[in-house]
Amino acid sequence: MDKGFMYTFEDEKIIEYMKLSTEDKLKWLAEINEFAVMVLNDREKDFREKLRACEI
Repeated sequence: MDKGFMYTFEDEKIIEYMKLSTEDKLKWLAEINEFAVMVLNDREKDFREKLRACEI
C-alpha cells in the first residue's frame, strides 16, 4: 500500500460489531461523523479527505 493508511482490530471487537443491528451500526457511524465535524479543524478535515481519496 503506497498511499492511505491501514489499521487493525482485535477479533473480539469485530465480532462485537457484527452483533449490532444495521440500525445500531448506522447510528454509530452517524455519531462518529457528527463528532468529527465538530472537533476537526479545516486543515484536519482536508487531510482526512485526502486520505480517503488516496491522494496521500
